[in-house]
Amino acid sequence: MRTFLIAIGVLSAVAIGHAQIRRPKADVTPIVESDGVHAGTDVRVALQVGLPEGLHVQSNKPREKSFIPTVLSFDAPAGVTVAEIVYPASVDLTQAGAAQPLAVFEREFAIGVRLTLAASAPPGAFTVPARLRYQACDATMCYLPVTADASWTLRVVAAGTSAGAPAHSDVFKRISFGSGEHPNPGPSRIPNPESRIPSADPLAALDHFTVLGTSVGYQFSAEFLQFIHDAENGIKPRGLFEGRGPLAILLLVFLGGLALNLTPCVLPMIPINLAIIGAGAQAGAGQGFPSRSRGFLLGAAYGGGMAIAYGILGLVVILTAGSFGTINASPWFNAGIAVLFVALALAMFDVITIDFSKYSYGLIPQGRTGTTVMAFSMGAVAAVLAGACVAPVVIEVVLFSSNLYAKGTAIALGLPFFLGIGMAVPWPLAGAGIAALPKPGAWMVRVKQVFGVLILATAIYYGYEAYSIVSSRWVDAGAVTSSVEEKLKSGWHASLAEGLDAARRDGKPVLIDMWATWCKNCLTMDKTTLEDPAVISALAAYVKIKFQAEDPDDPLTKAVMQRFNAVGLPTYVLLRPKIAP
Repeated sequence: MRTFLIAIGVLSAVAIGHAQIRRPKADVTPIVESDGVHAGTDVRVALQVGLPEGLHVQSNKPREKSFIPTVLSFDAPAGVTVAEIVYPASVDLTQAGAAQPLAVFEREFAIGVRLTLAASAPPGAFTVPARLRYQACDATMCYLPVTADASWTLRVVAAGTSAGAPAHSDVFKRISFGSGEHPNPGPSRIPNPESRIPSADPLAALDHFTVLGTSVGYQFSAEFLQFIHDAENGIKPRGLFEGRGPLAILLLVFLGGLALNLTPCVLPMIPINLAIIGAGAQAGAGQGFPSRSRGFLLGAAYGGGMAIAYGILGLVVILTAGSFGTINASPWFNAGIAVLFVALALAMFDVITIDFSKYSYGLIPQGRTGTTVMAFSMGAVAAVLAGACVAPVVIEVVLFSSNLYAKGTAIALGLPFFLGIGMAVPWPLAGAGIAALPKPGAWMVRVKQVFGVLILATAIYYGYEAYSIVSSRWVDAGAVTSSVEEKLKSGWHASLAEGLDAARRDGKPVLIDMWATWCKNCLTMDKTTLEDPAVISALAAYVKIKFQAEDPDDPLTKAVMQRFNAVGLPTYVLLRPKIAP
């Protein structure tokens, strides 16, 4: 039981803490130097920023190899002018594998701002909203950028009225006003053209197009050409589950659950489980319940407990984790799964011992073995105790179910339950006295070794995924931006709204390339696959759009990525204009 709980605990902890790990959040506190200000004067405000131990944020003036600079931007109301922004001095952060240190701010720092109020500002309180965009880094990697909203409340007092005593003097003493900058330089990126076209609604424009296909991540030229060909011809990828009907998927998962009864963590428990069911059957004999019927009923209750246990587990993970594909993009998640699977594989080869089935003896209350409630409860307990062997299969089914559910397939919610149903099927038969399962023997060693090889291969896969994700984030943001600018000069569109409008007007298909300055594979695709003459020829008739998904918190970026179920970058989407009725 402990093994399975540890496995599930790892998944839950990763799912819940993934947002903090993948995109660490800072504590951002706005402060004002004085309670009251006079119209026509300057007022000094600041943002106090604090990050968890071991983290820093990129400086506002990063070196060549840095990722995303820290930028404070404003939506200043009428009558308020941003006169100066003062960032703190940067320090060097040496990262593993980096050719040169990063210019970063300390874990706790303050950004000062000098605001000028118009002489016509009337008495009263008003708010000055702002956004702080930053990228957190530690000694091994930099995480995805985050945008934090903040605002200052200023109180304009009438002339001749005291403005109040200065506050937070210790903070403002550390800010060197007079050495800052204005106007706000903004991030080193291509500005989002959508922000310059307030009347354009790219989301509404997407309603006039049909999605031909989507693809995520780096692809070689042959793969990308196949993606284009399949999308244009309506060919969907077909794997073990993909492309199959709902009944076929349920059947495959059901058979997988049935096979789990052959694992070495389940077979040794069969005598114990049959003893529980058998005792209940004997207890019901002579009380209006034939022994065989009673055994079948208790076996069904026992199996039902197993099915419900896995069904609830799947629902909790799927519905609470939501975008499990996004979680899958975390190197920590993939590394954690790899470590878990290595431990389980070692157990299959008897390098370590994982066997908690003996604890089930102490879980059987005396005198309670004859009830269906007890049989159901013990079925759920048995499902947990069997976790040392079935956890990899359960995790794989939950991962697939989560991704399938995120794409709108509601039947995915039932896959973990059907896995449990498959595992539960033999128990009503066994309870009725039909020995349908093979007896434990020497052949179990071979089964164990086969499972060990499969589990170890899965561990290697997840370990490689973790490495790939980490290595993909070492990229020169300037090089990515320059590459995109070259594409724009060659005829690509920077505006999603403008590109869609042009495609709809000319009746042309569309390629949307979602990118960001922190995306290494975006740069690699630009320099390799998208420069291949065969790919250029295949896309010649397309309207090509470079959509910058720089900040996942940006409302437009979030909406577009959710629309296409994009869980990483680069993401490529092929569209075709709908024919007007």
